Amino acid sequence: MASDTFNPLNFRTLDLNLLRVFDEVMAERSLTRAARNLSLTQPAVSNALRRLRETLGDELVQRSGQGMAPTPRALAIWPAVREALQQLQESLVPNEFVPGQASTTFVLAMADATAAELMPGLVETLEREAPGVSIRVVPLTTRDPRRLLDEETCDLAIGYFPSLLADLTASEQSGEPLPFSHQRLYDGEYVCVMRKDHALATGPFSLNRFCAARHMLVSFSGRPYGFIDEALASLGRKRQVVLTVNQFFTAGRVVANSNLLTVLPRHFVRVTGIAEQLVLRPLPFDVSPVHVDAVWHRRSRQRSAHMWLRKAVVRAADQAFSA
Repeated sequence: MASDTFNPLNFRTLDLNLLRVFDEVMAERSLTRAARNLSLTQPAVSNALRRLRETLGDELVQRSGQGMAPTPRALAIWPAVREALQQLQESLVPNEFVPGQASTTFVLAMADATAAELMPGLVETLEREAPGVSIRVVPLTTRDPRRLLDEETCDLAIGYFPSLLADLTASEQSGEPLPFSHQRLYDGEYVCVMRKDHALATGPFSLNRFCAARHMLVSFSGRPYGFIDEALASLGRKRQVVLTVNQFFTAGRVVANSNLLTVLPRHFVRVTGIAEQLVLRPLPFDVSPVHVDAVWHRRSRQRSAHMWLRKAVVRAADQAFSA
């Protein structure tokens, strides 16, 4: 709880070393680990936090179980503090990324369908230019990757992020600072997929027949409602989703051996290995094209390693979709 003894903030007298301690405590949520990373004693870290609390007029972090829980004020200022510290470090101690000598690990968040398209080209780039660099792909479990990027859970998120891009466009038009950047990699078309001898594989494929069928939904979050269902709702219609999975490859396998329908990216079917067992039919209603973007936090935009990664991903996308 805030105290009446807190002093007004005077930035001219603020010890910037306190911000380094604050950043490390926020990253680790532990005084002990923060002290180890900073090569300080735990009392020294506690003292630094006390001084920063007095300066900012907020408790910043409080004990919670085995760790430390940040206050709302701490969560609000941490992204700006971290970005400022990183920019300062990169300006004073530039660290040029040399692919052939690097041993960096990059973390990419994407769906399995996206990885199936991009990773072959990206691996070629690694083998040719950066044999010491490794890539770790983690599942994309959301259509809004801002928290993943804020918390540095991944370096780059790749997918279909309509709400994020809409917010960035609105912020740009209003002149607000943009915390994230993005680049279009490719556009995808979604189609209805079924096994080759399915009753709906031939003949008229109407909206009524689509809605009357039994469906499988690919949902990263596990929520049994997706953008196809939103499009149907706008028409006053709905479908019967009887199975929800979180991987496109799983969906392809299940559909090939059942009477379920699913909706998949057209380009993905060609890399499933079972394309000859499947029939693709255009959706019997309008759905906007799916734009696949790479998104990253702007604090990473000038890092030479991150710039190299983004260029490598763009080349992999160009290679995958120029065929």
